[in-house]
Amino acid sequence: MTTPITLVLEYFHPWPNSAGFYVAREAGWYADQGIDLEIRTVDPGIGDGLEHVNRGLADLAVFPTNRLLVRAERGEQLHALSAINQRGLETVRTLEQSGIRTLADLEGRRLALNPTPRGLAIVRDLVERAGGDFDRVELVDAGVRELSAADLLNGEADATFGSYWAWDILLTEQPDLPERHWRVDDELGIRYHSYLLGGGPVAAQLPAHVIDGFLAATARGFAHAAANPASTVDLFSTVTPYFTEDVIARSLEAIAPTWFHDGRWGGIRSEAMDRYAEWMAASGLIADAAGWRRTLAPGAITDLEASAA
Repeated sequence: MTTPITLVLEYFHPWPNSAGFYVAREAGWYADQGIDLEIRTVDPGIGDGLEHVNRGLADLAVFPTNRLLVRAERGEQLHALSAINQRGLETVRTLEQSGIRTLADLEGRRLALNPTPRGLAIVRDLVERAGGDFDRVELVDAGVRELSAADLLNGEADATFGSYWAWDILLTEQPDLPERHWRVDDELGIRYHSYLLGGGPVAAQLPAHVIDGFLAATARGFAHAAANPASTVDLFSTVTPYFTEDVIARSLEAIAPTWFHDGRWGGIRSEAMDRYAEWMAASGLIADAAGWRRTLAPGAITDLEASAA
């Protein structure tokens, strides 16, 4: 018997962070587990991946860790099964010609970002850690846009928060415009999971052997994608033919190491979760720093001896 599973990715289009799913499906490893996998991109008219699974419109989704913790604390029946990334991906990005040399130099300058509570909390923390005054930073609401080097050159802002060092920057950097980047997790000193894989009420009803089979095939797909970049780029170029193979290859090379910790794919690490949840609680984003343990689904890949339902 075949079990259909629908997976919603984290962004408006696939990018190499999801390569492992496509590799495993193309190789037939989901089919070997009795799974017929459909991969979708997020529909912004509905909401993010967590909204899709919360409403029963998909079985599984890839989503930011912070959103899971916030929504689960509200009482939504959402859970995590594995980690996709073992570190954060965001940056603060500026052109060298801006004269911004430290994050404290954002004082009096225009910083573009999506002003979510988490985004504002991160930027405040980064600026203050550098010795600056966050209240003197001029914030520019960029919505879901990620400003390019050309946008910065054209004066839309002096710097931008959010661009991924393994994707957005590679898409829009220009050789004649040197840039300066700060990786957010380096500056915070926390190796948090940028993205997790999990589900909601529908996935909670899937048999344990289906979830186990899905995770086994997915781990195999990500390992193969990392070890075989040339064939992975060839496959992914058919998934996103609107991006050049060079950009896909460079992105894959950058992102693949983030999929593993000590050579293992998918592990939700208690150290990463504890420190990130504590930071979120201290920033007023969640109330219970220990509540993340309750988001772990049975069968989740974790370093804890037992997972809470």
